[in-house]
Amino acid sequence: MIEATARSSGFAARYRAVVAERGRLCAGIDPHGALLEQWGLPVTVDGLRAFADACVEGLGPTAAVIKPQVAFFEVFGAAGFAVLEDVIAGCREAGAVVLADAKRGDIGSTMAAYTAAWLDDASPLCSDAVTLSPYLGFGSLEPAVHKARTTARGVFALARTSNPEGGSVQTADAGGRTVGQSIVDAAAEVNADGSGTVGVVVGATREHGLDLSRLAGPVLSPGLGAQGATAADLARIFDGSDPSWLLPAASRSILRAGPDPAALAAAASATRDEVEAALR
Repeated sequence: MIEATARSSGFAARYRAVVAERGRLCAGIDPHGALLEQWGLPVTVDGLRAFADACVEGLGPTAAVIKPQVAFFEVFGAAGFAVLEDVIAGCREAGAVVLADAKRGDIGSTMAAYTAAWLDDASPLCSDAVTLSPYLGFGSLEPAVHKARTTARGVFALARTSNPEGGSVQTADAGGRTVGQSIVDAAAEVNADGSGTVGVVVGATREHGLDLSRLAGPVLSPGLGAQGATAADLARIFDGSDPSWLLPAASRSILRAGPDPAALAAAASATRDEVEAALR
């Protein structure tokens, strides 16, 4: 039913439907070596697959959005991508919206190829949404934005990230507004049709200084848990924004509960409940 609604009304409908059903939480799947070892798994493709299978079983039926971090699969080459394909398919089959955290960004035919990889039904990596870097110019993302809009999928553009190195670029002046604000404003123009096609990434670990009032799309907010942000911080940092669009993301704080899938599900549910209570 969620898929049928999304096809007729855009990514906004898909996002709102899954959040209404499961609550506001994006659970990251970040199989970096330290976590594999913490789970008692080898830092090999076999360990990666065991880690991924537990995450799909525990988080796929629980979290509204699942965000696999592509780099931690890519490091294992073709075999790692094969595991990622199964993670994407398994989480989507379990009813979650899958957001591939690939942070792709390029121009012309290269951007079109990235779009085909992550947003086209013909690709084994096809996801419901993908993170993108707009720092070759927001217009360079047009192939992905167009594909997402016409297939009821979403893209999330980096606007004000939590890493300190990003500040010099994202807070720079761009004709009377910051570069980050220009990304938000460009996304708002796309979303004026009500589709919610373009979300933005805004870290939860510091004041962001952005006006999100016109965005009319989801705000992915990483940093909850292991990076130091709390549910109470979300309410403060995003005060004045529409909380229904806020999508807090947590990864390591949930994944530390593994390798038992039931424990992962419980950790995700507890984090979601904290978020819901803080943003009520």
